[in-house]
This record gives sequence, C-alpha cells and structure tokens, in this order.
Amino acid sequence: MKPKLLVLFFIAVLVLSACGPKTLSEPITLHNQNQKEVTFPLDKPTVFFFITTYT
Repeated sequence: MKPKLLVLFFIAVLVLSACGPKTLSEPITLHNQNQKEVTFPLDKPTVFFFITTYT
C-alpha cells in the first residue's frame, strides 16, 4: 500500500508544480526576528532557511 501512496504523492507534486508560474512577479519580503523586513531578490537564485521555535 505504501508504494502506491508514494507514487500518487509524487504525481500530485508534479501536477501542482506544473500549474504554478515560471517566475515570480514581485520580490519576496519576510520579517526577521527583529521585525525588520528582509527582501529576497528575483534576479538570481536565493536559498534561505526558515527555522521556527514554539515556546
């Protein structure tokens, strides 16, 4: 049963990723831990890490 679910999951991810836009129209802006806005550029690939804690 698990291989069937895994195949269905990968098919769903493939279909959903194909339906999205190829590029973003506006930059991504998030807030850091000091509540300052951080904007990620769109002109080059960017990797960011999102770490959260529940306290």
